Amino acid sequence: MRFIEDPEEMQAEGLRLRRGGALPALVPTMGALHPGHLALVQRAKEEGAPVIVSIYVNPLQFGPQEDFAAYPRQEEADRQTCEAAGVDLLFSPRELYAGDHSTYVTEEALSFGRCGRSRPGHFRGVATVVAKLLNLTQAAVAVFGWKDAQQLSVIRRMIRDLAFPVRVVPVEIQRDLDGLAWSSRNRYLSPEQRKRATAFPRILAEAARRPDGRAWATVELNRMPGFRVDYVEVADGRLCAAVWIDKIRLIDNFPCES
Repeated sequence: MRFIEDPEEMQAEGLRLRRGGALPALVPTMGALHPGHLALVQRAKEEGAPVIVSIYVNPLQFGPQEDFAAYPRQEEADRQTCEAAGVDLLFSPRELYAGDHSTYVTEEALSFGRCGRSRPGHFRGVATVVAKLLNLTQAAVAVFGWKDAQQLSVIRRMIRDLAFPVRVVPVEIQRDLDGLAWSSRNRYLSPEQRKRATAFPRILAEAARRPDGRAWATVELNRMPGFRVDYVEVADGRLCAAVWIDKIRLIDNFPCES
């Protein structure tokens, strides 16, 4: 596995791969890799092309009161995980933005509901960093999970609207044995909070099977001790929700069956 930190070196390598006829597949991450990420890597490997994993904790997508400084970072463990998973190239830049950076990518239709409502500016940061990563890696395929359903929609729209020569491949949500969707932020949960959190996917899964799913899920989630509902909405044929468990925010979604 090749390891690159320098963005210019990454772009030169991406261009070299393209000139050689390869069509790299990119898995963008913020590190703290878990089995959900590994499912994305496995899907990328099915493309039969060089697999690039990027690890970059993107400051642009964190609000002033969010957890940028505390976001989990485990560089050596992530490097070993990528190597064991058969990743061809790990791109882990120290910085992606010049000190006087002033250009952003803003999607103006899909970014402002759901998570965008409580995290203003978040999807501008996501779209900006993904655009930059696509340019640096020269990827022809980008693999994203359904876990962040709104992010997936925004990236698809950006790629379509700005004519990126990139195909987006979505991967279904991966879950732990207790049903909780894999997320780097799950490690913030105490054992007691984790136990309570398992009600979140259980309620959403049941609601996704019901014709009144959105309303039913809203009532049921509000009944759970320590839960505060951010939103429950249907989008892209999926029942999507975000909840706070004490001070920890979780998102999840299930395909609607009715």
